[in-house]
Amino acid sequence: MYFPAEWHQQAFVQMTWPHKDTDWAPVLADAIDCFCNIAHEVVKREPLVIVAQYPDEAKADLLRRGIGCDNVTFIQSPTNDTWARDHAFITCMDEASSKVLLYDFQFNGWGLKFPSNHDNQINKNAFKALSTCYQKLHIEAEYVNHLDFVFEGGSIESDGEGTLMVTSSCLLSENRNNTLSQQDIEKHLKEYFNAERVLWIHHSWLAGDDTDGHIDTVARFCSPHSIAYVKCYDPTDEHYEELQAMEQELLALRTSDGKPYTLFPLPLPDPCYDDDGNRLPATHANFLIVNGAVLVPIYQQPDKDTEALAQLTIAFPGRDIIPIDCRVLIWQHGSLHCSTMQYPK
Repeated sequence: MYFPAEWHQQAFVQMTWPHKDTDWAPVLADAIDCFCNIAHEVVKREPLVIVAQYPDEAKADLLRRGIGCDNVTFIQSPTNDTWARDHAFITCMDEASSKVLLYDFQFNGWGLKFPSNHDNQINKNAFKALSTCYQKLHIEAEYVNHLDFVFEGGSIESDGEGTLMVTSSCLLSENRNNTLSQQDIEKHLKEYFNAERVLWIHHSWLAGDDTDGHIDTVARFCSPHSIAYVKCYDPTDEHYEELQAMEQELLALRTSDGKPYTLFPLPLPDPCYDDDGNRLPATHANFLIVNGAVLVPIYQQPDKDTEALAQLTIAFPGRDIIPIDCRVLIWQHGSLHCSTMQYPK
């Protein structure tokens, strides 16, 4: 059994659709436009599953923008929010039985910050439909109950070869698994994901981040030997010292065969603020790898966006690098990767 890297061939991608009863209400049209832009790029390359409180409205959103739904499966479920990365299944592969294992962890609103009663039930509601999606590919899916452990998909990176990367600020936060030590949590991760190593990053802060420092906002595996990460070049920026410290941590890491990682710095975007003057967690590291492409959040900052896209073009040779304007997503303190979850073949 192993936990595939995100670049593993995918069966489909899941999104959870925004609607009028969520916090997206004040900017709902813009949010739906962004979700549709992501969906459009996904369905070009693989099937898409959309979990929606109002599936007919979600379908209409796509059709109004000229996006066909032949490659889309809609699942009805009540939802609190839209961050599929954190409430969706995390998928492992059982080579012995040729099954995919759909791990259902407890989602508690990023450490009891926000309501999650509906989102924590999505997997139970969606399992039958997701299993049917796999059956179409002649793959059996098995539900695995890990609801005794609070865990989010954005908090873990896998190189597909037995190495995981996580942040201590998130996994050791008080309102997740506070009866467990770092050693306990690492033991769980190695057991659940059949991992040989867990790389702990101790510096990972972004202003406006509600997740306590998810790894997918600051550092991402691009291959078993390379990592893309957020770099701050401005000594006057509030992130400078913390991200410099993270860079030093990454420079000190070694691959499983003892070599330094190849690092691809992604420039920290210029500050983005909400209407109340609070800084928002803009990051180019929150990209999604799909079959044949990488979907990259941009923020209409030509110099920073161009540099990030150039770095990821080098990091992912042979894949299309697709920019998607995600300014509206950071208004709700997430970005592109947060709004999606890939399911491997």
